[in-house]
Amino acid sequence: MADDQEKPAAPSTPPEAAADKAPGQAPGEPLKAEVSRTDAPGAGVSAAAPAEPRTEPTAPKPANPAAAQTAATSETSSATGQPTAPAAAKAPAPAPAKPAASAAGAATAPKAPAAAAPKPAAAHPPAAAPPSGPPDPPPPADKTAPAFIASLQAALPGSVSHVSYWVGDWTIIVPVDQLLAVAKHLRDAPDALFDFCSDVTATDWPPRAEGRFDVVYCLYSTRLRHRIRMKVKVADQQPVAAVTAIWPAANWLEREVWDLFGINFTGHPDRRRILMPEDWQGFPQRKDYPLEGPGELLMENPLDWLKLRQARDEADIE
Repeated sequence: MADDQEKPAAPSTPPEAAADKAPGQAPGEPLKAEVSRTDAPGAGVSAAAPAEPRTEPTAPKPANPAAAQTAATSETSSATGQPTAPAAAKAPAPAPAKPAASAAGAATAPKAPAAAAPKPAAAHPPAAAPPSGPPDPPPPADKTAPAFIASLQAALPGSVSHVSYWVGDWTIIVPVDQLLAVAKHLRDAPDALFDFCSDVTATDWPPRAEGRFDVVYCLYSTRLRHRIRMKVKVADQQPVAAVTAIWPAANWLEREVWDLFGINFTGHPDRRRILMPEDWQGFPQRKDYPLEGPGELLMENPLDWLKLRQARDEADIE
């Protein structure tokens, strides 16, 4: 007893740092998701003793396996600062290995087909024959021709060779030799009264044997408010009587048709070109007209044609 009292007290030693302790005694390194308490100010010797761990009820196991894996992730206790035991991570299922082909199967595997020989180019279908004229469909069974067409046929027998109905408009095809008689009847008949020629045009059908041109007269009645198309079939250079004496508005219209198609209107008071120059060769709206100009005017550079024309004008002046 006396020896124990006389034995001097052991000097107090400072607490060892975590780095001085044995590896088995050092606390585990905190995870990335937690805050390390050794990084805080005053950590080390003066750090407070950890509190008792807080017990929490176990979370119910979710039905979704992915959610269960998320719930089993290691967390850090906020009370102790120590990492809790992480749950065993679910290892990904290994990818199924491809079955190795047997030697016999590899021997019997079909070889890649050789490059097929190029197929010969398909022959182009033969070019369709050009149309020989418009269809001029007859009127349907439920359509009745206007009264002025019936009265025209009664007054001038043989004056209408065909009656057509298309897109709400009536068309009569008239022989060339009866054009003026039919025009006068349509202007003066009480049930017609076509006092206005709104347009004169032409269409070219070179394959047609009975006449390559269709000259179309669009007539309108300002008093009865109805319309009709009158059409005549004309061959190249066949004379066609001008209707300017019946409808004065047809004067410039017939000049334009002669200028572009070469329709031979006879009895016109002023038949001369209205769009093309006076010395122009040919009629540009014909389907057999060359796209680059006729005859000697077939030049690659338009300036050459202008120079030629200028030289001709200068020669006339001299």
